[in-house]
Amino acid sequence: MENHLESYLSEQISNRRTFAIISHPDAGKTTLTEKLLLYSGKLRTAGMVRGRKGRKLAASDWMSMEQERGISITASAMQFVYKDVVINILDTPGHEDFSEDTYRTLTAADCAIMVIDAAKGVEKQTRKLFEVCRLRKIPVLTFINKMDLPGRDPLDLMDEVESALKIQSYAYNWPIGLGKQFCGVYDRFINKCLLFTRSTEGGAQRALMSQFSLEDEQVVSLIGCTEFDTLKGELTLLEAAGNTFNKEDFLGGCVTPVFFASAMTNFGIEPFFDTFIHLAPSPRGRLADVQNGKEIFIDPVTTSFSGYVFKVQSNMDRKHRDSLAFLRICSGQFEKDIVVKHHRLKRDIRLSRPHSMFAGERTVVDTAFAGDIIGVINPGSFFIGDTVSLAGGFDFKPLPQFQPEFFATLTPKDVNKRKSFDKGVRQLAEEGAIQILHGEDQFNDLIYGAVGKLQFEVLQYRLQDEYQVETRLTLLPYQCSAWIIGDETTYKKTTNSILVKDRWDKHIVLFGTQWEKEYAIRGNPTFQFIDIKY
Repeated sequence: MENHLESYLSEQISNRRTFAIISHPDAGKTTLTEKLLLYSGKLRTAGMVRGRKGRKLAASDWMSMEQERGISITASAMQFVYKDVVINILDTPGHEDFSEDTYRTLTAADCAIMVIDAAKGVEKQTRKLFEVCRLRKIPVLTFINKMDLPGRDPLDLMDEVESALKIQSYAYNWPIGLGKQFCGVYDRFINKCLLFTRSTEGGAQRALMSQFSLEDEQVVSLIGCTEFDTLKGELTLLEAAGNTFNKEDFLGGCVTPVFFASAMTNFGIEPFFDTFIHLAPSPRGRLADVQNGKEIFIDPVTTSFSGYVFKVQSNMDRKHRDSLAFLRICSGQFEKDIVVKHHRLKRDIRLSRPHSMFAGERTVVDTAFAGDIIGVINPGSFFIGDTVSLAGGFDFKPLPQFQPEFFATLTPKDVNKRKSFDKGVRQLAEEGAIQILHGEDQFNDLIYGAVGKLQFEVLQYRLQDEYQVETRLTLLPYQCSAWIIGDETTYKKTTNSILVKDRWDKHIVLFGTQWEKEYAIRGNPTFQFIDIKY
């Protein structure tokens, strides 16, 4: 019986792909997410990200401010089936002001798709996010997007991926034509020309795809003699001078397979997704901490149910105004109403009303497996980083908290809205959207810290939109900060800095300038100054 159960779990878990999509803003990340939904049959027509008149809104951008502004502000999780494979997709914000949310979300991914704009190449935020993937040993597939628009030479883009990211690249396919002449890709594994025809304007429907061998005389007539000669020459060059590919090197983070496509027109989308479900890894084991500084290995199949909270989100359901904890299942099988150990609270807790997500919509689930992302109602019991399991006795690795770099005071314009204001900022702090800081006297005016300045705009918008509280925000003259470890009574404070505490009562210093921070570090050699807290 036990062997039968283990075999069943192994089959379910091996059939799952949990991944994040990362990119610099405007590279086409959310559009690519939409097209995966389109090709899976989850959407009948793909929504355009900015929701122009007469067009659908992007399904992954469920927050009203995202729909209005056409940007991804918060990570979203969706689950669906693509060609019999269970997909858990984590769509992350591209804007660097929301990078902390993206970093935490990446801990829940087994793989990443890195979207690059063919005209812009490897941009600043792409480099940062790739380094997080490298640090966490997350294999990365590279999707070079917007091949239907004027862009850079494909060989130059491949070279930049290697030089900027310090990783080998392998062209899994190759573009046929560039810009307006982009009509398909050559699949180097099946040795076929895949040519596409638009079925609708704007890519709202799947593109029609035809396959031809390179020797087929129809290819020349379809793509033209010039494009045919260019394609043959570049393929010969790739075979002679390009890198080789094997799956083990990809899973080990030594090589990234590169795909050329256009998410807007759907050219190259279907073969990319088909290859992705075969290349991307199923859920793998994770290390967890136990007492005495030791580690144990949590096997996804043989270890009983366990998981951790990587995200908390309030007000996804406007009717109930509740909070949802996003749980990455790391091992075993989850069942509705399961009673688990909450490791931080040191007590048992029932996980009732679990949900799978599709944008802002929820579907109650009865069972889920390692690799799945589920949402559980959070009555204030869950914080980011919390571990839950059946067995207990360990904690998954802590999630990072980044030093805030922008600071402000915030008050409600209407004092009668104080209760709603307090509830709103508390819930948003639990999400990790902002950090609440206070002096030694917790009744003093609070200071709100953010990693990016745009977070304050989102904070005010959400307080008004979700809690009906208009606020007055005043920026403070501090530019950076650091947590300090040491005897605070001996700390030598610089002139323009202040010493405060975070919500966990850990001391953090706010500095007027980066120079002042460096001066304080030199003047307090017995203290540790921490920029990223775990």
